[in-house]
Amino acid sequence: MDIRQKASLFAISAATVLAASKFLAGGVSGSMAVTSSGLDSLLDVFMSGINFLAIKKAAEPADDVHQYGHYKIEDLAAVGQSLVIIFSGSTIIYKAVRKFLGNEAIAYTGLDLGVMLLSLVFSVLISRVLTNVARRTGSKPLRADALHYTSDLYSNFGAIAAICLSYYTGKVFFDLLFAVIVGLIILLSAGRILWEGFSGLMDTRIPVDVEKEIERVIAVMPYPYAGYHKLRTRISGSKWYADFHLLACRKASIDEAHDLSQKVELKLNSMHRSLDVTIHIEPCPDECELTDETCSVRRKKPSWSLPQ
Repeated sequence: MDIRQKASLFAISAATVLAASKFLAGGVSGSMAVTSSGLDSLLDVFMSGINFLAIKKAAEPADDVHQYGHYKIEDLAAVGQSLVIIFSGSTIIYKAVRKFLGNEAIAYTGLDLGVMLLSLVFSVLISRVLTNVARRTGSKPLRADALHYTSDLYSNFGAIAAICLSYYTGKVFFDLLFAVIVGLIILLSAGRILWEGFSGLMDTRIPVDVEKEIERVIAVMPYPYAGYHKLRTRISGSKWYADFHLLACRKASIDEAHDLSQKVELKLNSMHRSLDVTIHIEPCPDECELTDETCSVRRKKPSWSLPQ
């Protein structure tokens, strides 16, 4: 089990404890703020569980049927999660409005506040663990999970404020208002996850700043580099792909051209561990009539050496 799967299991365990605690406190008091926060934590369990399975499957090597690997399972998981979350967020808003219109009473207890304070601590811990692992591994599901738990921090702060305001004013409006706000936050988060999932399934290009970085790396290559064109990129789960045509001096040998492509691959892979590079070597477009002294490409030849 790699570090990404361990981090995901940690998030599942912590979120399960939080969900059970919030549902218990919300059931005792009838607080929609606490109950909606409990449902949010239950969704965290579901999302982290799906992420764990997706990470595990995506880590499997390519096989005869899936020769490019299983990375798109992460995008499929994201789409499925987001649809379930959209339904749950809508349910929270519906129940809060119905409870407000029905003038149902809420019996606050110290358990509500204690559970939400505990939730704050857990959310901070989970978010930091997932963020650190996501940065180290470049895992897309863990980045999404970390973002979701970070948003939980704001939700928990709001729930505590709603409990205190409703308790001291005797009005349930604040509690129900917070429940609606949490529901809207959930819907927005689900929409973002849905968009990211569809983007991966549709082979959306990698971030433009990374593309520019790739172009800068290619442009400073030594002999026999003579240019490049047709750069294309795409995202599949947590994996990034780039392919392009690399122009080499037509006076260079096959070995020199191959060494050039290898140098480019080594450089790009060292910069982005999740990047898979495919290079097509082409000779200079026209028959070259320049001499070694007048050709700007061949003048670089003495400085060329392949890294060991």
